[in-house]
Amino acid sequence: MKAIRPSLSRRIARDFLLNKYLYIMILPVLIYYAVFHYAPMYGAIIAFKDYSPIKGIMGSDWVGLKHFIDFFDSYYFVRILKNTLLISLYTLVFEFPAPIILALLINEVRHRMFKRVVQTITYMPYFISLVVICGIITDFTNSDGLINGMLVSLGYDGQAMLQRPELFRTIYVISEIWQRIGWESIIYIAALMSIDLDQYEAARIDGAGRFKQMFFITIPGILPTITIMFILRMGNMMNVGFEKIILLYNSVTYETADVISSFVYRKGLLEFGWSYSAAVGLFNSVINLCLLITANYVSKKLSKNSLW
Repeated sequence: MKAIRPSLSRRIARDFLLNKYLYIMILPVLIYYAVFHYAPMYGAIIAFKDYSPIKGIMGSDWVGLKHFIDFFDSYYFVRILKNTLLISLYTLVFEFPAPIILALLINEVRHRMFKRVVQTITYMPYFISLVVICGIITDFTNSDGLINGMLVSLGYDGQAMLQRPELFRTIYVISEIWQRIGWESIIYIAALMSIDLDQYEAARIDGAGRFKQMFFITIPGILPTITIMFILRMGNMMNVGFEKIILLYNSVTYETADVISSFVYRKGLLEFGWSYSAAVGLFNSVINLCLLITANYVSKKLSKNSLW
């Protein structure tokens, strides 16, 4: 006789009773995302309205796609889209592999004390305030700063680097690597710990050196983690952090430094163009969603690793 399967509601209730403490632990996280990530999505409707704080969201006049069309037809559209894509692409090409390489190098170090010292030094910049980080970058790249001082001794001019539009992206990407390489390597170091050590023993017996072990055991072992992190990075590719951009750029470097997030900040908070900035931000989010879905689909087809 075929057993009767409990209904979905009963299975959920039973699972909740068995794992109630786990559900209680995750409840604050769910509340956080509901309050600060999903509830504000209601406000995205102002992108299609001529929003006025006096009239409120529902009372403001509906204008449809007017703000989107104004943005696409504006002089700034090509500039900020180009800058956002280039900075994101440079960061992806140079900053994304850096923590992977650092994790592989740390994994090859056999001296425990030296390994801990390297990890501590590389982690430290991530915990320094972004304002302090940008202050250090500004001081080092000033006309009388440390970096310019060394370059002047080699025959270069001593102009402040952050006043030169052609150098802004380079400074931004290098500072991103310096600030994030140690912290982002943690997840890859954790993935390395899950690799079966018997594989290395078998490889040594077969005569494989350390480089061959790295390329044929270590890297394939953390490849699923790399793939997932790459998909997540693609989904966040257009979100170049406006805080660091705003702290480093100026009117001279707008040509190469102004990105979507900094443009939204200026239009929304400084010029009070709430609806216009909401339209630009919504456009940016849609592009990120498309990139995330595309990266996940391609990864699933090529490597069988995906988020869903």
